[in-house]
Amino acid sequence: MTILGIETSCDDTAIAILKIRGKKFEILSNVVASQVNLHQKYGGVYPTLAKREHQKNLPIVLEKALKKTKNPKIDLIAVTIGPGLEPCLWTGINFAKDLSKKWKLPLIPINHIEAHIFANFVGKEPKTNFFPAICLVVSGGHTQLILMKNIGSYKIIGETRDDAAGECFDKTARILGLEYPGGPAIAKQVKKLKNTNYKLITNLPRPMIHQKNYDFSFSGLKTAVLYDFKSRPEKVRKSKLYIKEMCNEIQQAIIDVLISKTLKAAKDFKAKTIILGGGVSANNELRKQFKVYSLESKVEFLVPPKKLCTDNAVMIATSAYFYWLKNKELKPETIEANANLRL
Repeated sequence: MTILGIETSCDDTAIAILKIRGKKFEILSNVVASQVNLHQKYGGVYPTLAKREHQKNLPIVLEKALKKTKNPKIDLIAVTIGPGLEPCLWTGINFAKDLSKKWKLPLIPINHIEAHIFANFVGKEPKTNFFPAICLVVSGGHTQLILMKNIGSYKIIGETRDDAAGECFDKTARILGLEYPGGPAIAKQVKKLKNTNYKLITNLPRPMIHQKNYDFSFSGLKTAVLYDFKSRPEKVRKSKLYIKEMCNEIQQAIIDVLISKTLKAAKDFKAKTIILGGGVSANNELRKQFKVYSLESKVEFLVPPKKLCTDNAVMIATSAYFYWLKNKELKPETIEANANLRL
């Protein structure tokens, strides 16, 4: 089976072609047109501009994807229907519907959050002994803890009450005068940091880390960074050392909360596996620390390759394969965008 996946939930126009032979998944092509440079001046994604770029990029990205695979026989089309920015979602859905009609192929609607989970299964089909699993999906728009009892069986047990972790990275980076997206910009500064006896930084809060629930809140962390930044003399807050130290503290505060909540959930629900997904899961330090704590807790840890952490169409095509195994009766004309779609 060969599946073509389409992803336009936010600011990445992505199309991938995935070949499945038995239990082997082969990525034939994975093309992404990023809009990061266009949205940097806004400090975030501007929906109308993103929609326009998707409309322009989709035919180009499709042509590149097909050319890389020498126009293979496609059996199935999959497209993200939510959650995400509605104008962007509709652009991808309408493009997919046109292809489905033109090529006379079935069209599978895909949940973007579920796809981030399935990014872990590219090349390796999930085993029954993976479950129950605790999934942490963490990105610019989402921070959710999900109890996964099996393929297609989910329960959201915790989520952010305000800012997502990735959103917090973006906003604190902007406060410090760093570029968008904030996560990679902050990680870059942390990497430059050397051991120092610098005593200027006060510890930032770890919001809700000691509460018994599995929810998150990152707006207070953002506010603490803003207050600390404003309280410093101009000479200090513009110094390279201050920026690096503050970035280190921001990153570690977010990591501490994410790991603490996830490990608590894994223990409480007797999870056999911790599954990580979403753009923030590409963060090196988060991946490293999760691996260490998972080993200590004797829980299997899954995280996708970095290129499959951010929004991509490989994860959309992979999700479609598992969906196709369960349900072959689909009506493309009934598929609609749902910006607030939940598992």
